[in-house]
Amino acid sequence: MSHHHLLRLARCGRLTTTTTSRTRPSPPRPTAPGAASPFPPGGAPAHAPQARRSSHSPLGAPAAGGARRKVTVGTLAAQRARGEPIVMVTAHDFASAHVAERAGVDCVLVGDSLAMVALGMDDTAEVTLADMELHCRSVARATRSVFTIGDLPMGSYEISPAQALASAIRLVKAGRMSAVKLEGGAALAPTIRAITTAGIPVLAHVGLTPQRQHALGGFRVQGKTAQGARAVLADALAVQDAGAFGVVLEAVPAEVAAAVTRKLRVPTIGIGAGAGCSGQVLVQVDMTGNFPPGRKLPKFVKQYGDVWGEALRAIERYRDEVKERVYPGKEHTYPMPEEEWREFERWVEEQEEEEEEEEEKKKK
Repeated sequence: MSHHHLLRLARCGRLTTTTTSRTRPSPPRPTAPGAASPFPPGGAPAHAPQARRSSHSPLGAPAAGGARRKVTVGTLAAQRARGEPIVMVTAHDFASAHVAERAGVDCVLVGDSLAMVALGMDDTAEVTLADMELHCRSVARATRSVFTIGDLPMGSYEISPAQALASAIRLVKAGRMSAVKLEGGAALAPTIRAITTAGIPVLAHVGLTPQRQHALGGFRVQGKTAQGARAVLADALAVQDAGAFGVVLEAVPAEVAAAVTRKLRVPTIGIGAGAGCSGQVLVQVDMTGNFPPGRKLPKFVKQYGDVWGEALRAIERYRDEVKERVYPGKEHTYPMPEEEWREFERWVEEQEEEEEEEEEKKKK
């Protein structure tokens, strides 16, 4: 029977369908203050049906029950004061932020490294403020307790403090970030001061600043000489005095980073700067191993997983099972009452017979 014929019969009321039990249960009606709860102590009964979500539904943020207190600038300062390391990781979308939140890290950085790991660009110079805003919003939807920081991309803050402030406001208001990060030392102090004066926390970034890789002659370790170390310390002190709540130290000798950390009143976050910093940050894609074999990683990256390998094996197995008609199995399909199926089957046969009769009449 043709698809159009079935649609025509359905519109005429000749095709009847049955509803399934996929409707989500209605939430319990709120009770008046002092009234008895419809559920026993501890919440809904264990046999309460679970809501089914389609494959297109969002994962949802982590459950509020038992959630930890929101991390703030004050929280990070307190961690530094008592010597508790700060854990920061990057995230570039809802899924990567969701797992970071669930893992219990302190901070999530929506880094401009998403240019490469999420957008397939050659380097961070290509990513725009609009790109960063979109990814910041996605990350914000998955986070509740972690402190979120949005990276100001190249070209969004260097022209003037006013430009930088406008960009920072955009990432906080539209991107729903708690703070912003920008690269640069003493030269950016007026910019940092303008942003923090407006009430937006700033995480500074000194040492190796990837957005300036061409001026630095590539991705080179900074502060390897006495003069270079003094320059790193001077930059760190300048951004602290300008109001930065913390400083990222990238690709700096461990001894220098530890010395800078001791000199500052604010936390330092190391990336390739040794264990003497107040905390550490890594690009999530790097540390989880979500990349094909053969990719060169920076020396400071420790790979804690093999997400690429697991995903590749899963997709290859799925491919094979589809080709072999192993998937989907009976357990992956939705049941239909036997009598309803028989009724539908008889109806289809009747329609096919009618079509055959009509075809025979046309031939005559």
